[in-house]
Amino acid sequence: MMRSTLIMCAILMLHLNLFSQENKTPQELDTIVIKSTRIDLPFKENSRTITVITTQDIKNSAATNVADILQQVAGVDIRRRGTGGGQADLYIRGGGFDQTLLLIDGIKMDDSQTGHHTMNAALPIEVIERIEIIKGPAARVFGQNAFTGAINIVTKKKLSNTVSANIEGGSFGQLNGSVTIGKEFKNTSIIAHVGALTSDGYRENSDYNNYNYFLKGVFNKEKQAIEVVATFFDKKFGAQNFYTPEAFGFNEYEETQNSLFGISTTFKTDKLKITPRIYWKRGQDIFLLKRDDPSFYRNLQITNKTGVEANAAYTSRYGVTGFGVDISKVSISSNNLGDRSRTMANLFLEHRFKFADGVIDVTPGVAVTYFSDFKFHAFPGLDLGIVLTDNLKAYGNVGVTYRIPTYTDLYYKDASTSGNLNLKPEEAFAQEIGLKYNSTRFTSSFAFFNRDANNLIDYVRTNNTDAMFIATNITKVNTKGFEFNTAYRFKINDFNQSLSFGYSFLDDDILDQNKELSRYSLNTLKHQFITRFTSKLFKNVSQNIIYRYAERAVGTSYNVLDASLIVALKTLSLTVTANNIFDAAYIESGFVPMPPRAILCGVRYGF
Repeated sequence: MMRSTLIMCAILMLHLNLFSQENKTPQELDTIVIKSTRIDLPFKENSRTITVITTQDIKNSAATNVADILQQVAGVDIRRRGTGGGQADLYIRGGGFDQTLLLIDGIKMDDSQTGHHTMNAALPIEVIERIEIIKGPAARVFGQNAFTGAINIVTKKKLSNTVSANIEGGSFGQLNGSVTIGKEFKNTSIIAHVGALTSDGYRENSDYNNYNYFLKGVFNKEKQAIEVVATFFDKKFGAQNFYTPEAFGFNEYEETQNSLFGISTTFKTDKLKITPRIYWKRGQDIFLLKRDDPSFYRNLQITNKTGVEANAAYTSRYGVTGFGVDISKVSISSNNLGDRSRTMANLFLEHRFKFADGVIDVTPGVAVTYFSDFKFHAFPGLDLGIVLTDNLKAYGNVGVTYRIPTYTDLYYKDASTSGNLNLKPEEAFAQEIGLKYNSTRFTSSFAFFNRDANNLIDYVRTNNTDAMFIATNITKVNTKGFEFNTAYRFKINDFNQSLSFGYSFLDDDILDQNKELSRYSLNTLKHQFITRFTSKLFKNVSQNIIYRYAERAVGTSYNVLDASLIVALKTLSLTVTANNIFDAAYIESGFVPMPPRAILCGVRYGF
């Protein structure tokens, strides 16, 4: 298989210099306005730790899905149990997979069943304009699931009268294909995408068939623009050892579906901007403990979330006030968890003050949330920024953050695992201070953070002989660390080059409390180093090299090197991507070894 893949890649590269491509300048961060908050601010003016992954970054990522892209960001830990984005748990700064909120164009995609399904809502990379990663306490901005941070995927506004087709093939029987269409009318923009990612699997029972459907329309653009987005993702995958060790001999299998429908518009005057939105999110999960014997053990969960929200910003001589309301209802129908429902109402308020001719900015804010089953809770917080020079800024933020238990935490039951009706909500007080520097060629940021948490939820055993893991509140957990990120952009022979580094260190005391008996908390990413070199030495050829080093709290460490080559012709792009070049053996989560060395070759045609 490896030899035939290499031959196919060689054939694709035969016409290396047939055509040329325009040398495009990378998107400048200063021009990007962060849309995930109510107060729109240019990237440079924010007083938080925010990472932006641009369209060009995505293109240079050597990745086929959002999970693999996010894994290349320091401070973000994607713990995969397979490939193709089949199941990937999302962690920021050592938090749990239920503690990071994912948003699509600002729509909250939290899953009331379990955070294991968070990344099922991630979009195909072809329709993504950028990804905004907000680290640190974000509950006062987004609500309860933004315990350690939030990730907002911003979709493209338009693809002017284009059609692009992509096909890739490679190791382990990988075959990916997609078609993306953009059409501009006088008063309407349409983007449509259909894609499939399939594989025979790199180990026993690790095959997958993932199908993506995306539709976005912007209507009535000349008067009052209305934006409609609709998605449907269907994933079927072998789940070997996702939840049980190899010794048990189960042949696990899972199918998930995730869909979203949202409508929004924006009303603007000189001083006021209001964005109302309605949305509906549906999830479905089928899990079989024995793939060929559904009657042995089968879980079926269907979740729904419907919501209406309005976010606004008002500008006065005293600064900018952001405020909003979000009302939603979630429900679940499950043969294991039962039929449940919950109503949530959120009120948000923040105000950005500026002092000393804009040198100092202060943004206090609060979110107040009502849960029909956990009553009222408030999340206050404050951001502070001080402009030291035109390019250098110091900042800090503090905030209270919160997460209520999922339905799995409360009600799940099998032979080895039990939920707990007596669980208390998780809560924490988080602090952060940092520096960031931005210029045309050089960007850098450094941040220290600390989080004091109470009642964190984990699945633990009371002793080594008891096989039952029970959802339990851990009394107190302290998490602290720091992050460093830097990127340098330069030119060789008038071609754009870039070199970036990211490092994060994290320390917590979870192991001191329950070293032998904890299910999820043992695998904290203690040291993480990521570097990327994107080079272009010829007019139509670019190369990308991504190196990752990880060391987890239990002492295991690994090095992974990925690389890609892109030959951009007039209407055709040829790609070769090599993953895990040094064939490292490692585990990110649970009992599942990650894939060995793999090669993927592709052709993209646009007209």
